[in-house]
Amino acid sequence: MRNWAKLAALVALFGSVYGHQQHPLGDFQEEPETWLSKYGPQIDQPFSGPLAFSHLDYKRCLEDVSAEFDIAVLGLPFDTGTSYRPGARFGPYAIRSGSRRQREARGYSLAWGNNPYEQGSKILDCGDVPIIPFDNALAMDQMEVAYSTLLARPIASNTSVWQQGAALAKDGREHPRIVSLGGDHTIVLPILRALNKVYGPVSVIHFDAHLDTWGGYPGTVTEQSRITHGTFFYIANEEGLVANSSIHAGIRCKLQGLGDIENDASVGFHFITSDDIDDHGVPAIIERIRKRVGDTPVYLSLDIDVIDPGLAPATGTPEAGGWTSREVKRIIRGLAGLNFVGADIVEVAPAYDHAEITGTAAADIVHDFLSMFMSQEPPKPTSLPGMWPRDEL
Repeated sequence: MRNWAKLAALVALFGSVYGHQQHPLGDFQEEPETWLSKYGPQIDQPFSGPLAFSHLDYKRCLEDVSAEFDIAVLGLPFDTGTSYRPGARFGPYAIRSGSRRQREARGYSLAWGNNPYEQGSKILDCGDVPIIPFDNALAMDQMEVAYSTLLARPIASNTSVWQQGAALAKDGREHPRIVSLGGDHTIVLPILRALNKVYGPVSVIHFDAHLDTWGGYPGTVTEQSRITHGTFFYIANEEGLVANSSIHAGIRCKLQGLGDIENDASVGFHFITSDDIDDHGVPAIIERIRKRVGDTPVYLSLDIDVIDPGLAPATGTPEAGGWTSREVKRIIRGLAGLNFVGADIVEVAPAYDHAEITGTAAADIVHDFLSMFMSQEPPKPTSLPGMWPRDEL
């Protein structure tokens, strides 16, 4: 008996030290603590989670007819219309990756005086159009059909989120607006074709180093080969998609001669050169753009190469002497309140990037687009404690 007592004592001691004491059947077993009870919801860090723009809700909107939105972010990974360096098919990925530090909860901007995600509009990342990379004629149709599909959806909000939207549309109802992530600049042709069905010809504000109104390239022998990232506006003019109140901003490309400028005017564009920002300043550029497009329906298309390649190197046709990202952002703020029917950012080709500086800049400009859509007028200068007094500016 003495030995059995010693053995029982040793077993009890062992169990208390290593936590393996047995419990009679029927005793309560404490459940292990869960992540949710201890740490709360499974939030995404800036560097983690699914790759959606600014960690927005993500839906495959082209197939999910239940997906509701007032503004959609849509990727168009197409780059087989380029004339120099391809790679912009990876642009939507690069822009979304550049947006990882952005999110709804920290979306307020002093420059805009708002958080676009808190203005009553439902913003949704609708993923990428599955564009065929082997047949450009088919790809053009896929992009047009995809854009038209989203444009035809009812808006998510019960009340109007865009005062002039219904008045501008042919059918008298308000349509969603789409921010497109390119892709090379050719994507604008199918977009304009889709918009034309709803709004008719639109004025285009075109930020770019290049005119993109050329009639064709040497070697063009088929109708489809006419359509490239440097000719799409010429084709759009032929099809009656562009109003004669459009304007380029940031032009600095080489030309064949002054005939290119005469051709550009015939397509419906005026232009602002990159040097004009030194001679006239940002406010004058804003005023000229606003006066040119007036109260017409407006589409904004921004080629990332409008920014100097020292600040945005990841693009297919870099041109030295461009604007800074800060200057571009200030001009965009000055355009708020125009009748924007949509916008895009194109020609981001991340294979030529380093430190993600181009993708980050592009993502920040998309954030500006969202604030621009939400604003009825350019933001007023902010005056807060600790800021530079406004009367000294």
